[in-house]
Amino acid sequence: MYEHIVIVGAGQAAVQAIDTLRRQGFAGRLTLIGAEPLLPYQRPPLSKKFLAGTLPRERLLLRPATFYAQHAVETCLGRRVEEIARREQRVRLDDGSNVAYDALLLATGSRARPLAIPGTDLEGVFTLRTVADVEHLRPALLPGKRLVVLGGGYIGLEVAATARDLGVDVTILEFAPRIIERVTCAAVSEFYAAEHARHGVQLVCRARAGAILPHHGQARVRAVRAEDGTEYAADVVLIGVGALPAQELAATAGLACENGIQVDEYCRSTDPVIYAAGDCASLPSRHYGRRLRLESVDNAFEQGVTAALNLLGRSVAHDKVPWFWSDQYDLKLVIVGVNTGYDEVVLRGDPTARAFSACYLRGGELIAVDSINTAKDQLAARKLIPARARPDRTRLADPSIPLHEVC
Repeated sequence: MYEHIVIVGAGQAAVQAIDTLRRQGFAGRLTLIGAEPLLPYQRPPLSKKFLAGTLPRERLLLRPATFYAQHAVETCLGRRVEEIARREQRVRLDDGSNVAYDALLLATGSRARPLAIPGTDLEGVFTLRTVADVEHLRPALLPGKRLVVLGGGYIGLEVAATARDLGVDVTILEFAPRIIERVTCAAVSEFYAAEHARHGVQLVCRARAGAILPHHGQARVRAVRAEDGTEYAADVVLIGVGALPAQELAATAGLACENGIQVDEYCRSTDPVIYAAGDCASLPSRHYGRRLRLESVDNAFEQGVTAALNLLGRSVAHDKVPWFWSDQYDLKLVIVGVNTGYDEVVLRGDPTARAFSACYLRGGELIAVDSINTAKDQLAARKLIPARARPDRTRLADPSIPLHEVC
């Protein structure tokens, strides 16, 4: 049994690991190190209620401050880990101090993918990953201001929806042929494109940003110029072109990394006393037969549990079917599973009714379901997909038949 477990990163995976360790009887030292000067908080509301100003900062916390004292957690916040000295089993912080460990859990999350074009350093250009990012962005989203969002993924679409509710004029530039192309089928993309257009968003696909332009003689943004030369006037620009795993610390320490810190099914890295969980970790999935690195609350929660149990010597393999969600306007999209490699899509319901599901099949097996305002479908999918269900296509397409009865 380890005597001192150090957790680097202060997000969902870290908090869930702490909770699990203490609930399962770990009585040793626990140290939590976080780069932000805040207790661990929820990320999903950042692009929605917190950005809109309807959710106060204190409501973001994953656990109240008393939780850490009650669970005897030593918190070291506002400090960045600069180095992992694996041989000595210690981490060096940015203030020069060192913290020794018997076991280390890396829950470092992800960071905004940079965009290599001129003008990203101008005043009025933002990314959105942290509370501080939102608190800088929110004052700029005033009624009548012009926001250009670069990227038609979840973050970009959620911010666009929030900004429209605030009275901001919004343009989305997406370099792919359709929005959320990487994670959804054409029918779902088209539905969301129509919804954003209905709310007044100008959506331009196949548009790659070439430069962010300043006002003459100033360091403030005035427009985004696409590679085809078209200029889109902007008072505010949000760069939302995806995220990268925060793996630099692990890679520098010599741990295997490729699109995330590579771990086995027990969340253990190539160093037997270093584990990783959450957005930063790449795990083998038995269900899908390949490595997955997933950016979702559910994934971070589940991997935090798995990592904690294995730190306690329980030898518990991680093999969960993931799920994700996105709130835009009055629509709740829940994605269960991973649709990579699908060869057929069956729609349940009518998109014009603003409540339907897209069911992804591969070789007849149900591998993923996108549900839009259809809670019963996503709940059924969480049982059918792990069971490798092979539904009857005619019954699957009939929304009057409950999804759990289509096999």
